[in-house]
This record gives sequence, structure tokens and C-alpha cells, in this order.
Amino acid sequence: MNRKLNKSDVLLLAAFYSVSSGLAIYDYYKSDNALIEYLIDIPLDVLLSFGLVYIFTFWLIPKYIVTQKKYLYFVVFGLISLIIAGVTDYATGFWTGNNDWAKFPKGFRFLIITIDVGSDLVAFPLGILLTKKFYEGRTQLLTIEKQQKENELKLLRSQIDPHFLFNNLNTLDSLIDSDSEKAKEYINRLSLIYRYLIQTKDAEVMELEKEIQFAENYIFLIETRFGNDYEFTIEKNTSIQDKFIPTGSIQTLLENVVKHNKPKSNGSIKTSISIESEWLNIANQKSTTNFKSESLGTGLDNLKTRYQLLSDKKINIDDSEKEFRIAIPIISLSE
Repeated sequence: MNRKLNKSDVLLLAAFYSVSSGLAIYDYYKSDNALIEYLIDIPLDVLLSFGLVYIFTFWLIPKYIVTQKKYLYFVVFGLISLIIAGVTDYATGFWTGNNDWAKFPKGFRFLIITIDVGSDLVAFPLGILLTKKFYEGRTQLLTIEKQQKENELKLLRSQIDPHFLFNNLNTLDSLIDSDSEKAKEYINRLSLIYRYLIQTKDAEVMELEKEIQFAENYIFLIETRFGNDYEFTIEKNTSIQDKFIPTGSIQTLLENVVKHNKPKSNGSIKTSISIESEWLNIANQKSTTNFKSESLGTGLDNLKTRYQLLSDKKINIDDSEKEFRIAIPIISLSE
């Protein structure tokens, strides 16, 4: 469940409270209530109702029902929330109505009244909000599942991409005559890449350490093929043990650099990869030459979709005139 109110949630609740407040004002008018009841009772009802909705939707249900499965805790804390809201609402209404405090209910009867009042405050708005989020979640899940299937097919095709293989064979052919030792290294790196792609084709996430090893091999192919046109650096500013990212993430980001930036005539496209405690950052200089790719944005869109399923955090992108910077969250499965 999304633990934040989105724009449509706010609009839905605003519409509900507008209608309910209007009906309350009409009811107070028909009952000839005092002005103080309009000014205090109605706004207080809205605040208490919204507070209960927020507590149940974004704390009690996610924590004790969805995550921990502690139903007794949910019932206990839910009743406490209803009682607190009910006591506040009932006592305030009793006071603004200028009632005789000698007739104020006590004991078990008062407890039942406060639970009933709290239930009235939260029942309908909570019901419509949860119903909305349920259908939104189902729709999002179906969309993500469809996108995941498309991503899997795309990943399988990329593993046997004839252009990728053709380009690397051409590079290898030129190396055999000019630098046999480097040709052997190139074959070794290429085989490691294909072995990794085959071994990880069904994995949603992969150890960051293995992804970095893959990146080093992939960078070797790029720098060998394009010479000094591209320059990559990797900085490990924290331990990469027990940390994960979506499988193939770095490959997508490296391909993004090469596909969308033509090398400069007087220098290389410099790209830095830095690993922080919670983020993997990739920043590259942008080509001064206008260059468009048919696949512009597709790889990043697919990566964003995968993160929707795997993490609450989102990819951060900073696209300036001279530099493209992207930060992807590092996933810790122990959390």
C-alpha cells in the first residue's frame, strides 16, 4: 500500500468532507444550533475523521495487518484510536451544546458511546479511501506484471542481440591481427558477460558486487571497441556487501551513455560511477553533437517500472545542459 496521500486521494477526501460538512451545517441550521457549534463541532469532526483515516490507512493496517500480521495489536490500537477520537468529539459536542454535565454519561455506557462516535467518524471515509486504493493497487499490479513480461522478453532478446555479437566479433577480428594478447582478454571478458547474462536471466535482483564485476567487463568491451571515445571510472565509497540492485541495471545505464552520446572530436565522453551507502550514481558528460536514438528513454522507463515493484524509492534523474546524472536506489534485503 502506498503510504502517502496522492493528489486523487486528497481530492476524494476533500469532496467527501465538503459534502459531509455541508450536510452537517444544514442539520445544525434545522436544529437551530448555536454559532459556537458551527465553529467548533464541524471543523473538529473533519479533523478527527481525517486523523483516524490517516492512522488506519497509513499506520495500523500497513504495520499490523499487511506487514506483521499482528491482528490483536491492530484491534487494541484501533479501539484506542476510536476511543480517543470519540471522547474528544463527544465531550466537545456536549460542551458546545451547553448541556448539563451532571447528565454526562459515565462508565461502560460512556465507553460504548465513544467507540460508536469514533466509528461513525472513520467508517465511511476510510471505506471509500481503502476501496479506491485497492483498485488502484490492482490496476498498478497488472500494469507492472505486463511490463515485467515485456522486460523479460526484451532482456532475453538483448542476450542474443545479433548487433551486439556482430560488433564485438568485428572488434575481435581486428584485435587478432593487431594485438593477440588483448584479443584473448577480449574473448575472456565477452564469455564472462554472456555467462553472467545466462545465469541471471531469471533473477529480479542481483548482488551489487556481481553487477559491478559485470560492469567492469562491459566497460572493457566498450573502451576496447571505441578506443578513447569513452572513459569510465568506478568509485566504491562504501561496502558493497549484502546490497542489491535490479539485475542488468548497470548495463542499461552504460548502454544509455553510449547510445545517446556521440564521442567528441577533441576528447572522450567521461562517465563516473560512484557507490554510496544507499545510492548508485552514474554521471556522464553530454555530447555537444545533437544525437537522437530510437530507443531514447525506453531503457530508463523499464528500469523505473522495475523499481516500482521492488522498492518504495524512486530513481532520481538530473538532466542538465552539459551533464546527465542518474541515481538508482540500492536495495538491502535485510531491511
